[in-house]
Amino acid sequence: MSKKLRYGIVGIGKQGSMYAGKLQKGLDKNAVLAAVCDLSEERRNWARNTLKPVKIYEDYRELLADETVDAVVVVTPHYVHPEIAMAAMERGKHVLIDKPAGVYTKAVREMNECAAAHPELTFGIMYNQRSNPLYGKAKQFIESGEMGEIKRINWIITDWYRPQAYYDQGGWRGTWAGEGGGVLTNQCPHQLDLFQWLGGMPKTVRGYAKVGVNRDIAVENDVTFYTEYENGASGVFVTSTHDSPGTNRLEIIGDGGQIIIEQSLITETMVIHQLKTKETEFNRTNKKFMPFIPKKTKKIRTGLLVNAVRLGIVGQHVNIFRNFSRAVLHGEALLAPGIEGVNGLMLSNAVYLSAWLDREISLPVDEALYLEELNKRIAQEEQGE
Repeated sequence: MSKKLRYGIVGIGKQGSMYAGKLQKGLDKNAVLAAVCDLSEERRNWARNTLKPVKIYEDYRELLADETVDAVVVVTPHYVHPEIAMAAMERGKHVLIDKPAGVYTKAVREMNECAAAHPELTFGIMYNQRSNPLYGKAKQFIESGEMGEIKRINWIITDWYRPQAYYDQGGWRGTWAGEGGGVLTNQCPHQLDLFQWLGGMPKTVRGYAKVGVNRDIAVENDVTFYTEYENGASGVFVTSTHDSPGTNRLEIIGDGGQIIIEQSLITETMVIHQLKTKETEFNRTNKKFMPFIPKKTKKIRTGLLVNAVRLGIVGQHVNIFRNFSRAVLHGEALLAPGIEGVNGLMLSNAVYLSAWLDREISLPVDEALYLEELNKRIAQEEQGE
């Protein structure tokens, strides 16, 4: 392998072209863009005029056969993520897939099995929110034991505003057949990943998903779900794409304190309240009627300039590329291993199934039942129902 990781990108639409531009600008010093691939002649022409010099392919299989490509980035419509990723692994390529890992867990589980059969290859997923230092600090606080056992995790993420024009820009958007879902499949995979990364995987899910609220789409754009965990903890997740200005607030409560993270376009704030005595111990020894448990508070705030660099000028996706390149070249641990993509997808599949069947769903999700119900929606969509 060369001294730099040579990437090939499959799919150069809005997201893939952005990745290509970042790599061509040298924002990952350990990487170069070697090739791109897209079915669209218009996009290939864009690549010829913009991405010089790189190889350009129409068929991803031709890109996979290119020996100058070390790692493949899969940025296609969601359904084919597992198919292309597995084909790349079988050709000896490292793989970085965009979110979500796929549309249904059966296909993603098979992709994970393929990755396990190729331990010599690096397999990652573009969960760029894991590189956000605030979520990293929250993870550290939880894993340190100072947070104690988690009691509750709540997230309101309703600042994904998407007008009708967004859904009208591509025939595959806002459909079960093309996209595989709505806000849970497209906008929220990062938060669903963080929800389980920080709070763990639940044992049961009860979900409610409203289809096409004030939008002419066939999929959900307003969701609330409730989770329960083996230790008795619970969680609530609320999301939508039709609210404006919306909210992004995460709260995690544990026996030893509380984490609050709030985000907007220009600032991010994290507050950690650490109890000086864990609540269960305080409750055991306390004799007062209505006491306050002593605590210490730490507040972290990131401002406009920091966010402009991380989210815009450089872009937080570059952090995943940098980490992935170092993982392949130097053995650095992955921030977002590809095999973990199934966890957030399991949550969304459970929410859909719960809403469709109007009942609580136990995890792991019944893969055959989910696929059966998904195919019903695809058939109804194709029949114009």
